[in-house]
This record gives sequence, structure tokens and C-alpha cells, in this order.
Amino acid sequence: MIRSQSVSLMCLLLSGFTPALSAPLITESMLEDDRVPAPLEGAIGSALRGEEAFVDRDAGHCVLCHQVDGLDAPFQGDVGPTLTGIGAIYSEAELRLRVAQIRRVYPDSIMPEYYRVEGLHQVGQEWRGEPALSAQQIEDIVAFLATLN
Repeated sequence: MIRSQSVSLMCLLLSGFTPALSAPLITESMLEDDRVPAPLEGAIGSALRGEEAFVDRDAGHCVLCHQVDGLDAPFQGDVGPTLTGIGAIYSEAELRLRVAQIRRVYPDSIMPEYYRVEGLHQVGQEWRGEPALSAQQIEDIVAFLATLN
């Protein structure tokens, strides 16, 4: 369910759909400047699972828009910035916020907000109230991105 919502939301965003800003799963008390220092819901990320989600069409499917040099994934995108070396640029806490709710940092970003449930439009009834990616999936992707030095 969550995976399909991710792909559906991504397709809507790429077609020009823009969700309204809303009450997030990440609260102000969780933030320190432009980062979320604590893992979401206490989840421990796995770089291996994160890489799988990064390329998986039914999970994050980050390669639809981003590319990583040396990653074994065909048809990497060029809509978003390359993520080669991103782990040397941002801390895990900074990556966490960017993967979960990019518009808190870049309000005009077209990247989906993967960890938000309110203020979205045209979400199927079976996916309402569920984020596009779980806290575990976010933490896994963050763990993978952190390895990209």
C-alpha cells in the first residue's frame, strides 16, 4: 500500500500536481534548524535496505529523478540533482529532513514529501492517513545516502 502511494504521488507531482502544505508527521519539536537529529520513530536504518528502496519502483524509486555514479540501476533520472557524494555534503540529520519533508528546506521543490499524511490531494481512500514511505524506509534511505561519500 505505502509503496504504491509513493509511486502515485510521484507521478502526480511530476505531472504538475502540487499538494498543499499541511500539518506534518514531523513536528517543530523534532527539528533543529534544517535537520531532524533523532531517527524517525526510533527506527535504525540499513544502508543495504536503503539502496534497495532507492532503486525499487514500488518503494522510494529515487532513481526516477536522481542518479548516483556507480549505482547498478538502469535509467537513472536527471530531473533532480545527482546524489553522488551527498553523504559528504549533508549529515544524516540533514538528509532525514530532506528525504522526509523537503519543502521545509526548499519550499518550491517538486520532490515528493515522503513522510507526510495531511494536505495531500487525490490520494486513494486506502492510502489516506499513511505516509508514502514509512519511518523505517526513510531511515534506510538516509543510511544509504550517508554512505555516498
